[in-house]
Formats: sequence, C-alpha cells, structure tokens
Amino acid sequence: MKSWAIAWALVLATAQFCSAAGFGIYEWSARGNALGGATVGRADDPSALASNPAGITQLDGLQVLAGFTAIHPVLDIRTNSPAGNEWASSDKDSLWVPPHFYATWKVNDRYTVGLGTFSRFGLGSVFDEDWDGRYNNYEAIIESMSINPNVAVKVTDKLSAAFGVDATYLNFSKKQKINWTGALNPNPAIDGDASLEADGWGYGFNMALHYMPCDYAKIGLSYRSPVTMDVNGKADFSMPSVYEGTLLDNIGAFKDTNAHGTVTLPDSFSFGVAVYPTNKLSIEVGAIYTLWSKYDKLEIKYSDPVIFDRDTMSLKSVSSYDKNWDDVWRFNIGVEYAVLDWLDLRAGYVFDQSPVQDETIDYMVPANDRHLLNGGLGFHWDNWVVDVNYTYLMIMDRDIDARPDDGVYEGEIDNADAHMVGLSVGYKF
Repeated sequence: MKSWAIAWALVLATAQFCSAAGFGIYEWSARGNALGGATVGRADDPSALASNPAGITQLDGLQVLAGFTAIHPVLDIRTNSPAGNEWASSDKDSLWVPPHFYATWKVNDRYTVGLGTFSRFGLGSVFDEDWDGRYNNYEAIIESMSINPNVAVKVTDKLSAAFGVDATYLNFSKKQKINWTGALNPNPAIDGDASLEADGWGYGFNMALHYMPCDYAKIGLSYRSPVTMDVNGKADFSMPSVYEGTLLDNIGAFKDTNAHGTVTLPDSFSFGVAVYPTNKLSIEVGAIYTLWSKYDKLEIKYSDPVIFDRDTMSLKSVSSYDKNWDDVWRFNIGVEYAVLDWLDLRAGYVFDQSPVQDETIDYMVPANDRHLLNGGLGFHWDNWVVDVNYTYLMIMDRDIDARPDDGVYEGEIDNADAHMVGLSVGYKF
C-alpha cells in the first residue's frame, strides 16, 4: 500500500506534462514563467524554493503560494516510411497542467525554512495508434512531483545560503505496437500491443547561494543533484489472434510480466544576476546548465524473458535504448516594471537548447532547440498576490534520420509549438 506521501504527490500531480528541453520542466510559478525563469537572482517570492532557495531569507513571516500552468502543445511529424510519405500530429486536444505549491516561514532574523512541491521532469506525446511511428511508440508520458524542504540561513547581511533534500516521485508509461509479421506492413490489424507502466521514488539534494553586493543588484547560484530513479511496474502485451498457437506463443514470448528500470535524472546549475536601475524596474539575466549526459540509456528489465530478439532468434529479458544526450544550456532574461502600487508588468525570453542527438532521437522526445516568449501581470493588495502569465513556445524544425530497427523513419518535425497560461495565488500571514 502506498504511503500518504505518495498519495499527496499524486493528488498534486493531477495531469501529465509537456516535454521540455529533454524532459525538464521549468514552469514553477506564473511570475517565474512571465520572467522566463529569470528569478535565480531575484529569488524574492516563495517560488524561490524551486529556483534559488537561499533567497527565501528575504521573505518575512509565513507566506504561501500555489497555482498551476496549463500547457497545450501541438507537434507535426512527417515520416517517409514504407507506408508512404505521411504526416502525423500529436494529440491536438491535449492539455497538461503541472501544479506548484510553496510555503516559507521566517523563524528568526537568521533562519528561514520552506517547503516546495513542484515538477522538475515530465513529458507527454500522444499520437494515433495506427500512425507510422507506432512501432517506436504512440504514447509516452512521464509524470513527476518533487517534495523539497529547505533551510536557509543568513550568513551575513548580504550573503545567504540554503540546503535542501529532494524526494521525487516519478510515473512512467509507454505504449507501442509490435510488428507481428516482421514486415513493415501498414495494416494495424496484424499489430500487437505493448504497454509499460512503472513508478517509483528517487532522492537527491540541493544547495544555493544568494548575494546582494549593493542596493541595486542581486546574484544567485543554485545546484540540484542528480536523482537516480528506481521504478517498478508491469509490462502488458496484447497480441492479435494470428499469434495464438504459434511457436512464439508456445515458448512464452510477449507474456505479461513485471518490469523494472533505473533512470538517472540529471543535475543542474542555475545562475542569475538581477539589477534594479530604479525602484520600479528590475532586469535579470541568467542561465541553467543541465548535465543531460547522465541520461545515457533507457533500460527496462523484465522478470521473465519475454522479448523476442530477431537478431538472435531468442527471448531476452532486457530492452535497452541508447540515449547519449548532450549537456546543454538554457539562457533567459526577464524584465519587471511596477506600473502602479498594485500592478506589475513582466516580460521574458528564453533560448533552450535540446540535448537530443541526431543519432538517438525518437518519437518519445521528438524535440529540438526552443524559443519561449513570455509576458504577464502581477496584482498585489493587502496580503494577497495574484500572478498570471502567457507563454508562446516555439520548437525549431528538425530532420530525423532513419533507424528502422527502432521504428524511427526518415522525416522531419514541423509546426511544433505550445501555448501556456499560468496562475499563482499567494498570501502573507
């Protein structure tokens, strides 16, 4: 029976997520979204628990902030498969809604504690079951939620430091067709079906620094460790009637079985410099460096040898997919201007590099470099804060080289974009 903590995380993770650069997620608050994530230097609201926890020493009393980001992605892929030159679109009705919740409490002039729950990793790609790339996958979803308590201390009047622990829950599901005949026949009636569901917990830590060298500047540095996820679940196979009574059926191929996998989620460094030319205007530039090279392969181990290997004409108990992703940068800039005592205007821009190599790109993460254009409003009165944002995300077009053994055909990614709307509501007690 799952613990109350798992249940809590599942309640928070009520929807699936859009794929980001790799499958990282940075939509941690509506204000942060509007500023393009340029909040590592500012770090002056409860969502700093996600971007730079050392900054929470700036917050007085008990403060809470909660909200969500609604993400609507659309992706077209053209494949030059034996079935012909065809276009396929990801689910145009999809809507992913990663939530967030933060609470901070200033214990005294030196110590502040905080608890953040937010998603750092996730993806969702859903295609028609009979599309050309179905032998690679037609549905892939990663859901995650991190529970991240932190302690921040004011080392001096200008320097603060923080340390936290990270418990991450991850749920992984993947669906793909099995080409029963061995020939690339487009008729889905002869396809089998494979479904994998697995979940588990992983643990890590984070450290951060926040420095204010003068009244008009702030500098932030944050590090999050890698998290090794051990996930356990079940692999289910549904085969066509022509499979029954065959040799593969008799030797136990494609039988339902338990499955286990280990994935290392990457560590990252975040940096930001915020300047305040006037009392009403702030500008921050920053960067995130993510070590995606730790994601070198995706390996699924089955309790029983059930996967038919056409090369050796035998059954195997391990499916391994090379990833070999690159370490990449994410650059951002955010501007905030206090138009009125109760209204802030915000804008931001992000350039996000893709870690996926040409040699290992597949339909589970069909990504490329991305541009994000962000804008938003902040309303504050009495002890209340309400932030809203809109983001347009554009993924650059990309060619895909053929890897028929992996169910990947020559083609291209086109018209890939997403619309995001965020809302956060905060209160200071």
